[in-house]
Amino acid sequence: MIRYIDSKKMGRGIHGWLDSHFHFSFAEYYNSKNINFGVLRVLNDDIVQSQTGFDMHPHKDMEIISYVVEGELSHEDTHGNRRTLTRGQSQYMSAGTGIWHSEYNWGDKPLRFLQIWILPAQKNLKPNYGDYGFIFEDRRNKWLPLATSIANTENSAPIKVYADINAYATVLSANTRLDFEVGKNRQAYLILIEGSMEINGIRLSTRDAAEITEENIVLATANEDAHALIIEMAKSE
Repeated sequence: MIRYIDSKKMGRGIHGWLDSHFHFSFAEYYNSKNINFGVLRVLNDDIVQSQTGFDMHPHKDMEIISYVVEGELSHEDTHGNRRTLTRGQSQYMSAGTGIWHSEYNWGDKPLRFLQIWILPAQKNLKPNYGDYGFIFEDRRNKWLPLATSIANTENSAPIKVYADINAYATVLSANTRLDFEVGKNRQAYLILIEGSMEINGIRLSTRDAAEITEENIVLATANEDAHALIIEMAKSE
């Protein structure tokens, strides 16, 4: 089963320095029927203006992945980590018992990034931070493994989280097809980051998404490239 999600109907948060599309209930956007999808609790598509950002703030008991689409994302936290990431690169935090961090755009151009929160399999874990400088073209016309469960020894993704998920990214060239298997008792959430494409005949435009449950999919592009991210996980009970 596939459920199409129109980006024009998503929650929004517009604050001058920040323009957010909320895939799930967050901040000023609340919908009791749209709290999460399996262990995927938050997915915000954020545009942050130059020389602005999120001041130091706390997180607890959440697995957090940030995926940079455009611009520069600068992270700093109370554990002494400082890092600036660019297009196609990712950072992650196991917030565990608690961590404070800030995220800023010190670059000259707007920053666009996906902020992804995943419910952990355990609470009160030791906080952890890491990042990975993925090469953008390494996802061309294939699925690049980004993140997986720390217990999964078969997935080569360098980011390990305390949750049963597998995250991948791809950039499909024009007139290209790519398969993805969503097996029995599994589901996946797909975000079309840039471009346009079809999933099993359903057309998606930039920022649209799809919920996929126990159904294999085929991504197909026409006359332009498409940049997508998918998070596969256990099916909701």
